[in-house]
Amino acid sequence: MRHFLSFFSLVLLNHVFSATGFDSATAPGDIIIGGLFPIHESVNVTTREDGTESRICNRFNIARLVQSLIMVQAVEDVNRRHELGNLTLGYYILDSCSDVTTALMNTQSFMKRNDGTEQTQPPVLAVVGDYYSEISIAVTRHLHLEYIPQISYGATSGVLSDKARFPSFMRTVPEDDHQAQAIVEILQNHNWTWVGVVTTDSDYGRYIVEHLQKHAANKNICFAFTSIIPDDLGHKRLNKSISATVQRITENKNVSVIVSFARPHHMMYIFEHLLKVPEGRGKVWVASDIWSETADVVKNHNLSDIGTIFGTTLKSGNSTRLKHYLGNLDVNPQHHKNNTFLYKFLKEQEQKNKTWKAELNTSSPRGEVGTKLDHPVRLEHSENPNATATDVLMKKIYPYAVFSVELAVRAIAQAVADLCVNRDCKTNERLDPVELREALRKATFLMHGKNYSFDSKGDLNSGYDIILWRQTSPTFVDVHYVVAHYSIENESLTFVSQKAFEDVNNVTGDVVSRCSESCRPGQRKQLMQGMPVCCYECQPCPENYFSNSSNSPQCYECNKNTDYSSKERDKCLRKKTVFLYWTDVYHHVLQAFTALGALLTIVVGIIFLARWNTPVVRSSVGPICIILLLSLLSTFVSVILFGGEPNDKQCQARQVLFGLSFTMCVSCIMVKSFKIILAFEFDPSVKRVLKKLYKPYIIIAVCMAGQVLICALWLSLGPPVSEWQELSKKDERLLICYEKSFSAFGAMLGYIGVLALICFGVAFKGRKLPESYNDAKFITFAMLIYFICWIIFGPVYVNVIGRYHPAVEMVVILISAYGILFCQFFVKCYIILFKQKANTEAAFRQDVRNYSLSQIKDEAGNWVLSPFSSGGIQNTAVDVESQSSSSDQKIDQIPSMSSHLSSFFLSASNPRLIMLQSNSNKRQLRRYLSSPA
Repeated sequence: MRHFLSFFSLVLLNHVFSATGFDSATAPGDIIIGGLFPIHESVNVTTREDGTESRICNRFNIARLVQSLIMVQAVEDVNRRHELGNLTLGYYILDSCSDVTTALMNTQSFMKRNDGTEQTQPPVLAVVGDYYSEISIAVTRHLHLEYIPQISYGATSGVLSDKARFPSFMRTVPEDDHQAQAIVEILQNHNWTWVGVVTTDSDYGRYIVEHLQKHAANKNICFAFTSIIPDDLGHKRLNKSISATVQRITENKNVSVIVSFARPHHMMYIFEHLLKVPEGRGKVWVASDIWSETADVVKNHNLSDIGTIFGTTLKSGNSTRLKHYLGNLDVNPQHHKNNTFLYKFLKEQEQKNKTWKAELNTSSPRGEVGTKLDHPVRLEHSENPNATATDVLMKKIYPYAVFSVELAVRAIAQAVADLCVNRDCKTNERLDPVELREALRKATFLMHGKNYSFDSKGDLNSGYDIILWRQTSPTFVDVHYVVAHYSIENESLTFVSQKAFEDVNNVTGDVVSRCSESCRPGQRKQLMQGMPVCCYECQPCPENYFSNSSNSPQCYECNKNTDYSSKERDKCLRKKTVFLYWTDVYHHVLQAFTALGALLTIVVGIIFLARWNTPVVRSSVGPICIILLLSLLSTFVSVILFGGEPNDKQCQARQVLFGLSFTMCVSCIMVKSFKIILAFEFDPSVKRVLKKLYKPYIIIAVCMAGQVLICALWLSLGPPVSEWQELSKKDERLLICYEKSFSAFGAMLGYIGVLALICFGVAFKGRKLPESYNDAKFITFAMLIYFICWIIFGPVYVNVIGRYHPAVEMVVILISAYGILFCQFFVKCYIILFKQKANTEAAFRQDVRNYSLSQIKDEAGNWVLSPFSSGGIQNTAVDVESQSSSSDQKIDQIPSMSSHLSSFFLSASNPRLIMLQSNSNKRQLRRYLSSPA
């Protein structure tokens, strides 16, 4: 059945087509390897009168001839080294003419040797080729009828990796999905996101474009257009497709980069049309492996006019042995009749050299000479009359083909060696194509010191080289300058050297290929409705958001607590920490008042200690005053803790220290207020009860205990902490002490307020004391100052926001402390220092005498003023208890006097009563001054 299908296919093709001029290259051997190379680029088809078609291959390609010679050299190298023992390899190379139909017709020649009709010749056990995927897909289907394995050196279509559809196909190159990834990597590295694509209408073209789109979408790379050209160079719509492609390239002005999977002749036609218009010049072309090393596409043009050409090529091989082979090649055409391709090339080259010499001898103008091979002659060849055939062949060596073709031959040789190691493959036990196919799948073959093998899909993933075209002279373009490698395993691009990196940047640094202008840092991309992802508008980032890279898809939020976005919105800046700085002028003023208050407090303490035994100090209850002064000093010290950079311990200490110290102040003042009431309470029963309850130090301790309890609960349940707070200025953040528990804060202040209110009430009751004993008035005034300050403090403290927030409390504390300091001590200090005559017991007795006489009532119940009262000494520093003693004495001495006698005795003409009263007050004053607090 298998031979019947082969025979039927051969008969059908021969009936429809009649091929003429098909050449071959053959060499005998025990094992024959077929070769299929696109040595011609197209086919000229004519129809005869009988309906059959005549096919003539044209557009001879010297580079493809060299690739067929790589196979010849590799086969001869195996035989020369006797790698297969007594077996020899032979070859049978045919031309596919870059055409599927022609390739299928020639494939029949391979199969004809295997159908048993030609027993004199060994069968073709494997085929190397073809280069094109479109041809390889058709050929491998046909060869599989005989199970003949095919190893391609250039067919990269991913479709061929499907072993269910193409079980006999293998290749020494990676599939096109990897090439698509390599191209996308090139585009991404240069930030080219808006590109055009040119491809052929073939399985290869459709497959690689599909995969290119998939990988490009993952990198946000878009295609502005995809132009599809007929794969067949003889197609009637070819010129129209070329013109449409050129029009798309010139109309898309934002597209500076075009990826091309077209064939070399396609690209030659495209460049010829593009260079006719200015818009078609200076583009960047990314060439696939099909034409990336075909310099003829820019024939007769400067590379600078076309632009920049990158290329992806298959892994390069060592061409040293091939160059040695070509260098020793016999250029006599008659010695190569077994290789009609080489024979005709050498004949043509011989004819051209004769023509050039004749032109030189006749001094005729030099021009391009037509050839029987119908291929374009390179400009550098026509200008070099001394160029030999070897020189021409040398310049057409493609390093990737050296690697791929030689590797295919090495794979077949290794598989044969594995099969024939224990059998006679030369005579009795000849190999079968099925056996060879299975051996190839398992073979590990060595080349240039490295082992290779096919994977489960029949592929060999060797990676890619990235080349950059360079015009090294006016007549020569170097298409083999490797600048980078692409690793399939790592999916990464690596430059071969720093110089290569710089060379690439020099030609691509200013190239921009984007649908939209690049969004600068501080902006984000806003997609345009109905457009690809690469087309967008640039929207500025909102406040407190930033983007620090170009073309950022979104803006990122700054940490609002610590940062703010810059004016350009390209970064987050650290907010300036704001608090009441030590260097702040307002803080300096407050600290100056604090230091002054503390200094004055110390000075007052020193004065009181120095005059400890004087009546003014003793009447002011000296020990209580010292405690009051110490608490005032602590209050001034607490003010210092309200400035500077807050921290948790400082926030807790400042409120606790203030609360306890000021509570001590008010407690001491309250004790002194009680003494006033006690001194002027005239009801004996009430007076006795008050004297029993009046325990100054116990009262102070109880008052302090209440505040200590409040502060302890505050610190344990919700202590003050340092906290960041937003300000209206976006570049600043405020560091404050957050009281956290405002109920505890209020309780602390409220407790002090209650004590102050008691002081105020008690002192207010004694507000009508005579001028000589007006401590109650000063206490009342001090408490009024306190109340006014702290009543104002509440709303101000709540509404003030910013660095001066703690200064509000500092000012209130200072005013309250200064009020107590001035009202309680400054007048006394003035008497001690400057009115020393008033700070004697005699002065005190005189004040008591004057006050006592001024308190006697007449018959109407009105107080009768003593004539001494107006001339008495205004001793405001004398404690009111001395007044109380004199009043008691006065009442005891004249309990039964009538109102009439009282008025008489109080007159200035009654010295006896005055003397009696004076003696009593003297004794009472001495007892008071010597009594403890």
